[in-house]
Amino acid sequence: MNWGVFEGLLSGVNKYSTAFGRIWLSLVFIFRLLVYLVAAERVWSDDHKDFDCNTLQPGCTNVCFDHFFPVSHIRLWALQLILVTCPSFLVLMHVAYREAKEQRLRETRGDNYRCIYPNPGKKRGGLWWTYLFSLIFKAGVDVVFLYIFYRLYRNYTLPRMVKCELPPCPNVVDCFISRPTEKNIFTLFMVVTACICVVLSLIEAAYLIGKRCCECLEAGGGSSRR
Repeated sequence: MNWGVFEGLLSGVNKYSTAFGRIWLSLVFIFRLLVYLVAAERVWSDDHKDFDCNTLQPGCTNVCFDHFFPVSHIRLWALQLILVTCPSFLVLMHVAYREAKEQRLRETRGDNYRCIYPNPGKKRGGLWWTYLFSLIFKAGVDVVFLYIFYRLYRNYTLPRMVKCELPPCPNVVDCFISRPTEKNIFTLFMVVTACICVVLSLIEAAYLIGKRCCECLEAGGGSSRR
């Protein structure tokens, strides 16, 4: 991973975010992305290797593991982090599009051209809608993945032992999960941080809508007085 490029992208996102957006970005980067890269990947690195069943029947362990772990936590978290951070970069792309359009107009019409975007990063017009959509999309992604985790792993917890009776297992066999307590702690941590991120995104969306409504009311009041 090129951390220089990644840091530049994060700085750009932070530049055009509100105070709530900066808190959200710090939470995602420090408490979700870094925890995922530094610790979570190692905790789940042995989930299949150390999944033991008390039988020597060929294929039984693989079938039982696939039944109880259809998708690994770590891969779901990776997909979740990718989807939840993409909308922030969409805002950057919109700002870059505005800046490029201003540059093209300046080059073709000279210095006397009419400035369309005096402040390309100001959340007005299409950029306001893009930013609001990014907030709703980020909150929606986290909610969907929280539901997926809940459906796949009831109450977001892993049992110490599961009983499996799927073919080709000869009978009901006991299977033991590797380090379930440690995995439950990390799962709970990621679930809590995802919930906080959802709340922050919704608060920021409400803040943007409320601020916009206040500006429209003030503009309407000023026009009526004139």
